[in-house]
Amino acid sequence: MDHDNADISGEQIPVEPPRPVPTGPVVVSVCISCKASDTGAIVGPDMFDAVKAALGDGAAAVMVRPVQCLSVCKRPATVAVTSPDGYTFLFGDLQTDSGSAALVSFVESYQKSDYGLVPWRERAEVLRKGMVARVPPLRWSPEDGRAPK
Repeated sequence: MDHDNADISGEQIPVEPPRPVPTGPVVVSVCISCKASDTGAIVGPDMFDAVKAALGDGAAAVMVRPVQCLSVCKRPATVAVTSPDGYTFLFGDLQTDSGSAALVSFVESYQKSDYGLVPWRERAEVLRKGMVARVPPLRWSPEDGRAPK
């Protein structure tokens, strides 16, 4: 008898398989070609430096990398957070100080969340407002298309 699936009355109770937390490094991609919409000044490199400083340098669990363009040019500065088997989040309209601070908290929650799906209440206001996209991981594809609960 499978003791993991039985209650004391002997009836089978389905056991939900464990949900994976993201494995491998969390990759934070910062657009370094983002320009401020009002002045045209390039703001991406400053955002990259701030995010890199905030998340630490060389931590194996988090990799911060510069990218040339995330194609969200109307919402600078733009940052993506992803992992090999987790959701990808794309945020725009980030300011250097508030955005980098919010990303530290977000990455910590991402590392602990099922599939990296950070609950809405755990996201800083600047990330709630700056949400551009949430893309499910390639390896997770339920038949009904819903996010995991």
